[in-house]
Amino acid sequence: MMNRIMLGVIAVIGFFTLSEALTCNSCKVGVLGKCLLSSKVDCTTPMNNCFSAKAEFNVSEFLSLSTSGCTSDCNNTSGTILGAGYTVTKFCCTTDLCNGASAVQLSMAGVLSTALLASIWSSYIL
Repeated sequence: MMNRIMLGVIAVIGFFTLSEALTCNSCKVGVLGKCLLSSKVDCTTPMNNCFSAKAEFNVSEFLSLSTSGCTSDCNNTSGTILGAGYTVTKFCCTTDLCNGASAVQLSMAGVLSTALLASIWSSYIL
């Protein structure tokens, strides 16, 4: 009887250990709704949600940045960067590739200027 219980416990642990990780679309930096460099990533515990997020700056609705990937935090946030207010809206989901991301080709100048903004932004968002 005890052997059957132990085998049952081991089987359940094995089932959860062998289950596949959640796969999400990842975008480190997106501008105007388009991802600059997209990829797919496998989430690790405790980041068990795919997400897509958009940061809008209060001074201009035109200027917005986006990102996507894996997260454990699905809360919307707000704050200030260099005196400018921003609001981050997150959408979270829990199925493979549920956080769509599209890629676009940009000029090198566009990529470099966006990378500078993203490095400042990512330290506040993530």
